[in-house]
Amino acid sequence: MADFQPDLVADALRTLGAGRDRMREANRRWQAMARAGRAPGALARYRSVLGAPESTAVLRVGDLRAEAHRWPVPLWPGLRFEVLTAPGGAVWNEELVRAPGHPAPVPRTLDDVTPWSCTVAELARAFPPARPMEGSAPTRSRLAFAAPTASGELRDVIAEFTWGLVQRVIP
Repeated sequence: MADFQPDLVADALRTLGAGRDRMREANRRWQAMARAGRAPGALARYRSVLGAPESTAVLRVGDLRAEAHRWPVPLWPGLRFEVLTAPGGAVWNEELVRAPGHPAPVPRTLDDVTPWSCTVAELARAFPPARPMEGSAPTRSRLAFAAPTASGELRDVIAEFTWGLVQRVIP
């Protein structure tokens, strides 16, 4: 997220009482664990870092049965970090989602789509038909859609996301 929103990340680090050095060290340790030859499986990695999930639920996506494992996120109480696993435990998606019981934002114009304001699913629901696109890294995704400006002019745009949270909108 620091690549897109360095000022917001700096504010978040202050809120969490952490410095950039601690953030870099946590990322270094995560990358080392993820790439280690004897690393635990993907879901076990998340459990080793985040602890037991707050909740686990069975989901159906078409014919696929999946499990959604969700952890609270101290910086964003209204969000959960969700890891979806297929039967057998393979992780096939990891992103921030709205926490149960927390109202989702309903953007009406492009001006409502600000950094860290909504998730991929929320933006896709707000401006159908949205088209998912590949992101520039495994933790990133993009969404193409059309939305009105505050003056009512319809614009085609692409929203960029990190871990499922909107970072920016580009023409």
